[in-house]
Amino acid sequence: LSDMGIQRDLIPVGREVAGVVLQVGPKVSFFQPEDEVVGRKYLEIFLTDSNVLFVCSSTNQTCIVSMTHVCFCSCSAVQKPEKLSSVCVAGALRDGLCAYTALHTHARMAAGHTLLVMDGASSFGLMCIQLACYHGVKVLTTSHSPQTHTFLEKLRPSVARVISMANGSLDLLPVVLEETGGLGVDIVIDSGVRLQEEDESEEIKLLPHKHDIISVLGVGGHWVTCNQELQLDPPDCRLLHLKSACLSFLNPEVWTASSAQQGRYLHILKDIVEKMSAGILRPQPEEAVPRYEATVAMETVQHQQKKKAVVQL
Repeated sequence: LSDMGIQRDLIPVGREVAGVVLQVGPKVSFFQPEDEVVGRKYLEIFLTDSNVLFVCSSTNQTCIVSMTHVCFCSCSAVQKPEKLSSVCVAGALRDGLCAYTALHTHARMAAGHTLLVMDGASSFGLMCIQLACYHGVKVLTTSHSPQTHTFLEKLRPSVARVISMANGSLDLLPVVLEETGGLGVDIVIDSGVRLQEEDESEEIKLLPHKHDIISVLGVGGHWVTCNQELQLDPPDCRLLHLKSACLSFLNPEVWTASSAQQGRYLHILKDIVEKMSAGILRPQPEEAVPRYEATVAMETVQHQQKKKAVVQL
């Protein structure tokens, strides 16, 4: 650290970060000054001669990050295209990673498949729709309000059908069967599941019941769930068994649990930023909040897990 001539007023950084490398330590070989990088999992700071001086935006605010966390076993950061802003990339990286994990890793998406994305107007749902359409998948999605319904109908490339969930999931099964010739969809990606028939929260009432999800699945279908507390009763398991369908839990952080997956992880991150640069993936615009509002933003995200915040350092 003393060799680099850097002061010790460090700024910790969180999950997704995009910015420019200003200076590197003598043992850093993976990055060079002026590299624009996109990275994840900057959780700890190690003050060694393998550090990287990193600026997270166009401001003068900088932080020191260990090369092992910038590289994360040579795969936690990728070059950021010049045409993409740091705020855009940092805000879209996690949603893109979730979409790739759900569609490619879990569901084995292929051209000709039919996909049902619950709550397609969300940032994660929008990434799933765009990625699936790019690969030639027929996409159905749901909306929770007239505004989101209109937004989804105007998407380009367009989805096959937008199903309104404003009054519950009564129309979900008949519309899906109509669109698939009575066969059901090959892939379902939920944004949360209602485990019981009666719930007090209005937000939970907009979610589909787990039986609705299983009912719209076709033979050999894949259900990718975001609900880590999902519980299936024996009748639900029997119905999945009869359809020879499978259930996968979506956890994008699992990529960092095994060093054997690091190459695929790097490939996913590279493909996300390349498709964003080419205009294939168009995430919802994010507005960065200043650093002094980071605490309030974090509290909001922790209470509402579907929310996210981009903090400009």
